[in-house]
Amino acid sequence: MSSEFTKRVITSFFLFTLLVLMHFYTYILIISLIIIAIISWIEFYALISKILYKESLKNKIIRFIFKIFSLIYLSGIIFLVLFTKLKNQNLEIFIIYPLLISISTDIGGIFFGKVFKGKKLTNLSPNKTISGSVGSFLFSLLLIPFFDEKMLNLSFIKLVIFTLLISLTSQIGDILISAMKRKAKVKDTSDLLPGHGGFLDRIDGMLLALPFGFMLLKFL
Repeated sequence: MSSEFTKRVITSFFLFTLLVLMHFYTYILIISLIIIAIISWIEFYALISKILYKESLKNKIIRFIFKIFSLIYLSGIIFLVLFTKLKNQNLEIFIIYPLLISISTDIGGIFFGKVFKGKKLTNLSPNKTISGSVGSFLFSLLLIPFFDEKMLNLSFIKLVIFTLLISLTSQIGDILISAMKRKAKVKDTSDLLPGHGGFLDRIDGMLLALPFGFMLLKFL
């Protein structure tokens, strides 16, 4: 077993434990969300700064716009999660299920991409393959049998559509951050999570999947 793989497993166990604690304890949820959001915001702005490194007036304005927009966006996601939690709404469908879809999408993409390889999906992210994208969709669909339709308050057809759309959104978020990292000429957004990179590397897909899933449920 390689040292990198061992680090990845240990870090994954830590993140899973934190996720469970966030679900059962509101104060851990609030503190963790704030810390993760701040770190992710710093990592995102560091990417922007590396991409727009030239000290011109135009770049300064663009960096400032990205800084403010990303801060508002991350704050909005924190508010969305806390609103759902504190209002005792259905966490399983509004937060937990989209979150698990994003995680399954990531795992499926890595597994299928490494096993089947094949044609590249897009030039924006050269490591992403069509087989990996297919694996992402398939792995996300594997969640459906573990969630009761009545619990999620969706019919089977709607649940499939919802799952695939959230998986697609998660993949788009992943590709966008990957494209930014490529542009900034870095492998990871930071090295805070051994074997995984930075917090932004872990939640890139979730950043789009959670708010999109919340809004999508209003129409299903």
